[in-house]
Amino acid sequence: MYVYNERERERERERTSKMNLLSNLLFWLILGCLPAIDSQTIQDSCTSSNLQTLNAQIYFDSSSLMCSNVWSSQGFILRSSQTGPNLWSFVLSAPNTNSYVAMGFSPNSGMVGSSAVVGWMADDGPIMKKYFLGGKTPSQVVVDQGNLQIMPNTSSIISFSSRLYLAFQLITNQPTPQLVFAVGSSNNQAPSPPSFRLTMHTNQMTAAFDYLSGQGNQISSPYSDLKRAHGILNAVGWGALIPIGAMIARYSKNLHDSHRIYAHAIIQLSGFIIGLAGIITGLILNDRIDANVAKHKAIGLIVITLGCLQIMAILIRPNKDSKVRKYWNWYHHNVGRILIILAAFNVFYGVYLANGGSEWNVTYGVFLGIIVTIALSLELKLLNEEDDNC
Repeated sequence: MYVYNERERERERERTSKMNLLSNLLFWLILGCLPAIDSQTIQDSCTSSNLQTLNAQIYFDSSSLMCSNVWSSQGFILRSSQTGPNLWSFVLSAPNTNSYVAMGFSPNSGMVGSSAVVGWMADDGPIMKKYFLGGKTPSQVVVDQGNLQIMPNTSSIISFSSRLYLAFQLITNQPTPQLVFAVGSSNNQAPSPPSFRLTMHTNQMTAAFDYLSGQGNQISSPYSDLKRAHGILNAVGWGALIPIGAMIARYSKNLHDSHRIYAHAIIQLSGFIIGLAGIITGLILNDRIDANVAKHKAIGLIVITLGCLQIMAILIRPNKDSKVRKYWNWYHHNVGRILIILAAFNVFYGVYLANGGSEWNVTYGVFLGIIVTIALSLELKLLNEEDDNC
């Protein structure tokens, strides 16, 4: 009877060990796929022939327009040129997110006070309107108002290859060099008659535009340093140290238990403190800017909650011989996995919201790819060792 029970316990340990190995493989594979999920396919560029294809649907000659990749993180392409005395032609290309796309002309580099051209695809066809941005609330954004004099019968909005093309001509001696771009939320209903009220944008950017060269450069926001600090602290804390600490706990079994646990605890605690500082800077930033980052904020609060739960779990960790230790292990490991996946996703999402550009995504993506590759190789090594011992 004793031998039978021992065999059963041994089989149970083998099953648990294999399940743990397979779940770890799945976890690292999911983590490794995050950079691919974050990547965005842009189906237009300054070398694309899309505009030539659409020329017949645009009510003015667009063949000689200069091109600028004016908002690279959102895939906004602006083609523009002076095409006559006091006449300027514009074609804005942006991904069709089932919401509105806006281009404003600002007298002061800010959104308030700007006059904008806004376009979207309604159920009954394309709609383009001009607006005056008199304030930060939707009620202060007034339709069919503003300082833009649009050439009659030249405006069009075209949906092609998952993108929207807003084409229009302005009658002016010289357009303002400060341009504001914005995109609406796909979760909100498109503007509809009779008010055509715009909902809050999900993202916006201001560019200084040189009409002679046809090129624009993004203007740094007043809180760019705070944004950068928020991103770096969270990427280092939650996005880098926490996964590294988890790897040490999992793959450093050759170290003495106490050394391995101390190393794991020190790295995780450092990651938690740095990540906490990053979340605090994010909350301060959220109070100072008018951006719709509710999802990003919610994920961040979930991450910090899971981090606190992990610390509490350490304080009540049962002994190795305790019957509930296996349930504690299951809880601690899986909460940690969820935390790491959410944190890594939120790093990419934060870069997207901040218009950080591809260099931030590439840097973190390369780091993530390296640790995932190392973890997968070590996990497969453990799996082979398990098979050899069977």
